Amino acid sequence: MLRVRSIFCKFGITFATKRSMKKLVLVVAAVLISSATAIAQSQEINWMSFEEALAAQKKNPKKIMMDVYTNWCGPCKMLDKNTFHNKDVVNYVNQHFYAVKFNAEGNDTVTFNGKTYANPGFKEELKNRRNSVHELTRALGVRAYPTIVYFDEEGKTIQPIKGYMKPQQIELYLKLFQSDDYKGITTQEEFNDYYLAFKPEFNESE
Repeated sequence: MLRVRSIFCKFGITFATKRSMKKLVLVVAAVLISSATAIAQSQEINWMSFEEALAAQKKNPKKIMMDVYTNWCGPCKMLDKNTFHNKDVVNYVNQHFYAVKFNAEGNDTVTFNGKTYANPGFKEELKNRRNSVHELTRALGVRAYPTIVYFDEEGKTIQPIKGYMKPQQIELYLKLFQSDDYKGITTQEEFNDYYLAFKPEFNESE
């Protein structure tokens, strides 16, 4: 009887250990999945609509960075893949800006500064090809894609900057506008001096 009891005891311990290990594995797996999700989210820019960004400014003033793109634009896709997923760019933008993605030839209706902008010439069958230009695109002075338009804390346009940029190239403009250094630059020569003195810190390989 003692021997039988001993066998069952051993079996019980083994069984209990297996159950504990299984629970432990599940807990570890859940933690890893949660961590991976958090990391993925931390490496994504918190994009929002233009109207959402303008509303957010009223509660917590920050500048706005607007990525003006089109569905057919190759450099726009490169900017999104190579620059807007760079860890340093993501962290800086999320901390200091409200980030907006705006389709320059899309069909959204947008209210800005008391005026409503639309795209009356939009054609659904051309949504992934060249389409009619949105009224807001023209109002912001955007004529090439991609263009990043920067706005101050009150939603006033600072400057549109056109063209594809790598992380360290966009870093210059992000910090130029976020710090308000742009207010002290009034000539091309002053900008050239700022450009030459600027020391990038973003890691382009991340």
